Amino acid sequence: MKTEEVGQSILETWTVDEVAEAFARGEIVVIDVRTPQEYMFEHIEGALLMPMAFFKADALPGQSEKRIVFHCGSGVRSEKVARAAIEAGMARVAHLEGGFGAWKGAKKPYIGTNMATGAPHRVT
Repeated sequence: MKTEEVGQSILETWTVDEVAEAFARGEIVVIDVRTPQEYMFEHIEGALLMPMAFFKADALPGQSEKRIVFHCGSGVRSEKVARAAIEAGMARVAHLEGGFGAWKGAKKPYIGTNMATGAPHRVT
C-alpha cells in the first residue's frame, strides 16, 4: 500500500490483492463511485454504490469497525472522492489503485451481465 500525507490526513492507495484479501476477511467496506449504469453492468460483488456525482462525505459510514476503500473504473474518480473525503475531515481514506479495470485484469471475481439474457452473473 502506498501512503501520502495530505495535511493531517493519510491517503492510502491499495493494490488489488490488498483490497481482495481485506474484503474477503470482512475488514473493509468497498464503495464504488462509478455511475449507476457502470455498476449495473459489472461490479465487485458486495461493493456499495455511491456515485461520484452524488458524493456526500457526511453520508459515509464511520470507520471504527471497517475501513472504507473507494474504487472506480481506473482509479481517477476514486482518488478524487478520497481527497474530497479528506477535505471533509476524514483522517484516513483509501482507494483502489487501477480501479475496476485492475480488478478484472487480476482475474478477481465480480458480477457481470450475461449479454445473451441481460441477467447478472458471477464472473470468476
